[in-house]
Amino acid sequence: MNPSRLAGAALLAIYIGSVVAANWLTTRYGLIPVFPGLVTTAGTIAIGGAIMTRDLLQDALGRGAVLAAIVIAAALSYAVSAHQIAIASGVTFLVAESLEFAVYTPLRRRAGWGTRKWGGVVSVANVTGAVADTLLFLTLAGFPLTFSVIAGQLVGKAYVTAAVVLAALILRRALTRQQPDTVTP
Repeated sequence: MNPSRLAGAALLAIYIGSVVAANWLTTRYGLIPVFPGLVTTAGTIAIGGAIMTRDLLQDALGRGAVLAAIVIAAALSYAVSAHQIAIASGVTFLVAESLEFAVYTPLRRRAGWGTRKWGGVVSVANVTGAVADTLLFLTLAGFPLTFSVIAGQLVGKAYVTAAVVLAALILRRALTRQQPDTVTP
């Protein structure tokens, strides 16, 4: 397996695992504190990772792989989580993913991977997806639509998104520094 496909397979596993873990955590622990006065579903931090991973997965394996991952993750979640949570998650990801494709894909083509522009593109796409999927998931899963819960969901997702964007930019910078300078005649 070539390195690109291996990376894509790893991203696929991380994405599916994040969604399943998030649904299991939410089923098991419900709402937890994320910041003073704010609560979030217990799986929000894992979903924040999935939201970031889906952009990289789309780059590595394409839109079809992301959609297939959503279906697989929903099916696995249905087996290990509350059915209402698993269904809410699957529907939410399909809707949010459509919004994500509409924002991330065209902006990504113009920005280039790992650049400062790329970090902005990922942030804009993630905010679009995070707001939409927060409201939809909470509604479908039966959680209250209060300021404390909505803001908590967004804060939890922001923590993870910021950490992953920072890590990607650091990785990109490290990889760029390792490439030898070319000598022009």
